[in-house]
Amino acid sequence: MAAGLLGGELLHFGHPDVDGPVSLEMIAGFVGAFGFGAAIANELLGGDTPGLIAGAAGAGLVAAVPTAWLAVRLARAARDMRTDATPTRDDLVGSLGIVVTPIPAGGYGEVRVQLGGQQVKFSARATAAIPLGASVFVVEAPTDTSVFVEETQVIQ
Repeated sequence: MAAGLLGGELLHFGHPDVDGPVSLEMIAGFVGAFGFGAAIANELLGGDTPGLIAGAAGAGLVAAVPTAWLAVRLARAARDMRTDATPTRDDLVGSLGIVVTPIPAGGYGEVRVQLGGQQVKFSARATAAIPLGASVFVVEAPTDTSVFVEETQVIQ
């Protein structure tokens, strides 16, 4: 843990976004694989003598090095993975939704709209009353938590 903190978090080689020579992922992978590999080898060899114990430690080292390398590669791949942009309220305009709380004329109700693959509930206003379960079209998103909608006809 101390090696990961010193090598990965404190020694940045002049740039704060660059990992140091030893990352926390590398240390965790190395220590875990070394311990399990050496313990398994010790049980299989019956480590009664210093030579057999050293052999078990060597087997642990053989297991630990590729595991540490793989842990670093997987952590780097996860960290550098490209993702979609975070949805904003501008992405709501043009969406279809369902009324989950009736919307009175000029008042607030609630609609459920799919945003970024998730069902999200918003406060909703409309010029005319819209009943529960009606399909709606989002015309405007004045705030992050509210929308202005119009009722639509569902075509099947």
